[in-house]
Amino acid sequence: MDLKDIQALIKFISTSGVDEVSIERKEFKLNIKKNARATEVVMTAQPQIYHQLPAQNAPQTESVAPVETNQIAVSPVAATNLIEVKSPMIGTFYRSAGPDKPQFINIGDEINLGDTLCIIEAMKLFNEIESEVKGKIVKVLVDDASPVEYDQPLFLIDPS
Repeated sequence: MDLKDIQALIKFISTSGVDEVSIERKEFKLNIKKNARATEVVMTAQPQIYHQLPAQNAPQTESVAPVETNQIAVSPVAATNLIEVKSPMIGTFYRSAGPDKPQFINIGDEINLGDTLCIIEAMKLFNEIESEVKGKIVKVLVDDASPVEYDQPLFLIDPS
């Protein structure tokens, strides 16, 4: 049995359901074992929690419900007219496209619908988070290159 035959046998064992092969001849003894360790992957969905303001604290003039899209969640901040932009996923928050690139937005910047606010890296994918509201950036709530959780507030925007 030459090297090519042994390699072919190893390839056959790796693709078949066989875990071990032993061959014994006068001139050699060959024992091939497949190291098969099963790995169990359990995926669970994170529960979504929605908070509702008590009726006596809610503004009487206009009721604003949280707006949730497939990209970002936007909700009003209690007792102010500021809007929170929340993270749509778990990942790492970046304020720019790269270390040597300028930041997408800064405090005081005017933004329009569709403007890129930040990037969230999740599972080696870089997801651009775009604005769903028009307004002025009042506060950035997360440090650059920090981990963020689902529904974590990222920015405060003044829509006026």
